[in-house]
Amino acid sequence: MSRIRPYRPSDRAALFDVCVRTADAGADATGLFSDDELWGFLFAVPYAERHPDLAWVVEAEDGRVIGYVVATDDTDAFFTWFRDEWWPALAERYPRPAVAETREERMVEYGYTRGPGLEPNAAEYPAHLHIDLLPETQGQGLGRELIRTLFDELARRGVRGLHLGMDPANTGAAAFYERLGMTSLPTAPGGKSYGVRFGD
Repeated sequence: MSRIRPYRPSDRAALFDVCVRTADAGADATGLFSDDELWGFLFAVPYAERHPDLAWVVEAEDGRVIGYVVATDDTDAFFTWFRDEWWPALAERYPRPAVAETREERMVEYGYTRGPGLEPNAAEYPAHLHIDLLPETQGQGLGRELIRTLFDELARRGVRGLHLGMDPANTGAAAFYERLGMTSLPTAPGGKSYGVRFGD
């Protein structure tokens, strides 16, 4: 039976793997980019590096990591660190495109344009998360358990709320967040955001 446990540094490679295998609106994005690890460098691994205490994984019976949740309790502080420390270390691997025309170039540009003050929901909902589950985990309540584990820890810390952004094409994820009681938040065109408050 699968179980949820805290993230360990030895899980880093698995975060890259699960991230790319769920990155295309919940489907496998392997091979979409010239470097499959770009997804993980943007949306999974920096959170586990910065906040290992806000990261949990789903471990299968055979020991494989088949899902995770990663988060920050302070979006603006996280993206300051991302801009100043995390992404500069990857600049040689991912040179900034002169013009971001392809999907991959737009993702690389996303890395270069992160910083504090960009997320309009961060003041009221300062935390944010990324959660990814391989298909074999779904329908077992593991996603709900991951989210509840994170929410309980954020509430314990006194964090006032959490937001998340997602690809609107991932309708299954949207339904999942709504079942958890998250509400739709204002979002830029082409995106979808949800939020939840703690202690209200």
